[in-house]
Amino acid sequence: MGKQPLKGLISYDMMETMRNTSEWMGASARAIASYPAFAMIPHPMFRVMSAWGRVTERSFARMVIKPDWNIPPIAGPDGQDHIVYIEPEIKRDFGDLVHFRVARREPLARKILLVAPMSGHYATLLRSTVSSLLPDAEVYVTDWHNARDIPVSKGKFDIEDYTQYLVDFMRHLGPDINVIAVCQPAPLALAATALLAEEDPKAQPRTLTLIGGPIDPDAAATEVTDFGNRMTMGELEYLVIQQVGFKYKGAGRMVYPGLAQLSSFIAMNADTHAKAFIDKIFAEARHVGSEGDKHNKFYDEYLAVMDMTAEFYLSTVERIFKGLEIAQNRFTVNGKPVDLGKIKDVAVFTVEGANDDISAPGQCVAALDMLTGLDASKKQQHLEPGAGHYGIFAGKSWRLNIRPIVLDFIDDNAGGEVRPHRRRAKASNNNVDAPVINSSRMPV
Repeated sequence: MGKQPLKGLISYDMMETMRNTSEWMGASARAIASYPAFAMIPHPMFRVMSAWGRVTERSFARMVIKPDWNIPPIAGPDGQDHIVYIEPEIKRDFGDLVHFRVARREPLARKILLVAPMSGHYATLLRSTVSSLLPDAEVYVTDWHNARDIPVSKGKFDIEDYTQYLVDFMRHLGPDINVIAVCQPAPLALAATALLAEEDPKAQPRTLTLIGGPIDPDAAATEVTDFGNRMTMGELEYLVIQQVGFKYKGAGRMVYPGLAQLSSFIAMNADTHAKAFIDKIFAEARHVGSEGDKHNKFYDEYLAVMDMTAEFYLSTVERIFKGLEIAQNRFTVNGKPVDLGKIKDVAVFTVEGANDDISAPGQCVAALDMLTGLDASKKQQHLEPGAGHYGIFAGKSWRLNIRPIVLDFIDDNAGGEVRPHRRRAKASNNNVDAPVINSSRMPV
């Protein structure tokens, strides 16, 4: 074993050891401070110590647990609740296509494929997005697997493999599917659609909605793009790529650890996260915290992270952010050029948040200018004022404004099918004189 693999192995197990130790310290503090004898000592220190222990133990324990979907039952027009079952549609080594089947409900005509990001979190990050769409559509999701649990014998998985997975999933679901790509997969969903347009036009999706994705990272700089530009690929590989330890099935696989990604996420808004945890600790100490409060709901998901394969992470940085292969229409899959100009029949809609600090406004809407073969009437865009990155697909802005507009966009391009009577809003097209619709009045 060479120095680099040994260094990666030690670093990976060291991070896991630190996480495990922090969890143990939290559990110990909770148990010690909750000892019955201390009830005779009326000092608030013990209550704060116990609260700190509960919050710490829960936080560090969540980092290695894949969250459940926990989709609530869907209320039907008959007044009954319909249970939602999560069923694999296609099973693959690095990710599955899953269907959210609503029991005792006939399949709906409106079909949506949610392409979940592979950027450190599980697909369950889209739980609220799925729940909001289920009453109006059949919903499918790309459920990516944690790289640490995939044996090395299963081979590599980079952005070309990811794109091919999307092509296969779209082809399987048929031409009446409406694709919604959230954040990281937006450029690859665009490439997958272009591949189908050239290879199998009848299998193209009906519509493609791109939400907060880095189609052209250079269109608007963020801390994410700045980091990618100031680091060489050699530095990046040496500093962040590590080897999965012996504890997991993927032992020996080179990965970008989810814990490293989580650290960078938290560092971007360190003050906000610090305040959230301090407030939670004092709420627990005053006995006003609860199991299902906003803090736990958010951080149970936010802290649950997954590893990405090293080749996927590095190829994303090198080809999407540094090389701008999608932005400059130079992307290839298995040596085959992907021409975005081949997309001529798929209606495309871009959604951005005005306060998005990960994929800033301008990065996603850039896709519309690249679609040179698509008529302007099939291009639409929406800029949500006051919305951050999370808000445009799972927060208040999504629920109140963006979701109705996306569903209207899908219905507008439903061909000869009967549309539901639920018109609410309309986004702008890409004409020069057309204004961008700003329908929100409330920030996330």
